[in-house]
Amino acid sequence: MKQTVKTRMALLAGACAIALGAQAGAHAGELTVVNFGGANNDAQKAAFSGPFEQQTGNKVNVVEYDGGQAPVQAMVQTKHYTWDAVEVETGDVGRGCDEGLYEKLDWSKIAKESDLMPGAVQPCGAGFFVWSTALAYNADRLKAAPTSWADFWDVKKFPGKRGMRKGARYNLEFALMADGVAPQDVYKVLVTKEGQNRAFKKLDQLKPYIQWWEAGAQPAQFLVAGDVVMSTAYNGRIDAARHEGKNLKVVWDGSVYDLDYWAIPKGSPNKALAEQYIAYTLQEKPQQEYAQHIAYGPVNLAALKALPPKVRANLPNSPENGKNAILDNLEFWTDHGDELEQRFSAWASR
Repeated sequence: MKQTVKTRMALLAGACAIALGAQAGAHAGELTVVNFGGANNDAQKAAFSGPFEQQTGNKVNVVEYDGGQAPVQAMVQTKHYTWDAVEVETGDVGRGCDEGLYEKLDWSKIAKESDLMPGAVQPCGAGFFVWSTALAYNADRLKAAPTSWADFWDVKKFPGKRGMRKGARYNLEFALMADGVAPQDVYKVLVTKEGQNRAFKKLDQLKPYIQWWEAGAQPAQFLVAGDVVMSTAYNGRIDAARHEGKNLKVVWDGSVYDLDYWAIPKGSPNKALAEQYIAYTLQEKPQQEYAQHIAYGPVNLAALKALPPKVRANLPNSPENGKNAILDNLEFWTDHGDELEQRFSAWASR
């Protein structure tokens, strides 16, 4: 059968499209992104990796890990890279940068500092969401609601066990606030030897009542089961339990909010694509999308402002919730983290 001109043009256009698609596929990159899993992983896939794949044609493989710098250290030492963009905590991004484990980021390709909240822009790390460690309780099990860390320490008014993460970080800050230190003065006090001794002395008072937790899911489980009357907890985990119908509440006053960062292993051959991915995750729309999947706050200021009030009400860095909260001090924990964690381990085991 003879082809009409119109048919031939359509076939030619289709062939060109296939050729261009094949060419794009040939040049498309592949990226391995590493995160801490759970609901956070689900939110990242919905807001970041899935849309990035669709928009750029680059394949994104998502891997979960338990944190720590050992895997990155092994890659840097052997120069065998399997990860490209890694989610790391505040303490690791500072120390890892100092130790040469992470690439210095080219911020001219990522974002304007003025578009992001303070603390998000680091030499080797790009903060991409805000989370909080706060006081949480089960409203079905307490007649009166606690309102402060002083209440957390008050075992006469609120008898029963307290859940606390087994580590120095945040617990020392909470101890000082329970002892009367104003949130804005916590790190001024904690940087001194006297302040550190004061925090451990305050922890001594509560030690017989502490039930330690190590996994982020445990505080909500302890509270629901009635194992503890209050607990320190990650706000996103409490929010997830509330979505499952549990009557858990967060006290935002005196919470310590923190950022998780993207970092790129030092020497990575995929640095350019990793920076492209990081830049995408910091844009306003992906940041909004992420916060609507999990109760962690955007670092993009415009994204935070544009979110519905109902969503902002559950975020650690909303204007109201952040009023009497403190930002985890990256410099302090980079300088003093190892020493204080060792002291805490020795204290907890006694």
